Amino acid sequence: MSAPRKPSDPSGLERYYVLTGGRSGPGGSASSLDVATLVLARAAPLPGMQHEHEEILRRCRDPLSVAELGAHLGLPFNILAVLLSDLLDAGRVEARNPIPAHDAAGRGPDLALLEEVLSGLERL
Repeated sequence: MSAPRKPSDPSGLERYYVLTGGRSGPGGSASSLDVATLVLARAAPLPGMQHEHEEILRRCRDPLSVAELGAHLGLPFNILAVLLSDLLDAGRVEARNPIPAHDAAGRGPDLALLEEVLSGLERL
């Protein structure tokens, strides 16, 4: 009698299932993540931490977008969002929008400055 064959999963779906604990999407604070969101580590990896969580913390010592992080780790967005959700809920990373909607005074972007930049670009 031959040994049982191990089923092959070329798409890595079994790996993703294990990484996320069967979760298919982020919840809570990570539900607003998008590919342009910047992620910044707030803590160092802990011994015994899941490898992918450790990698996220190492790579995000400086702000890194979710898209860049996904490319480095070779993970689809929804899988990465679940992992980031874990780290956000634990307070180990911070997620921020790449461009603040308003400055500290509550104003929107400086339209005069944007018009000057556009004018300069048109002159090029």
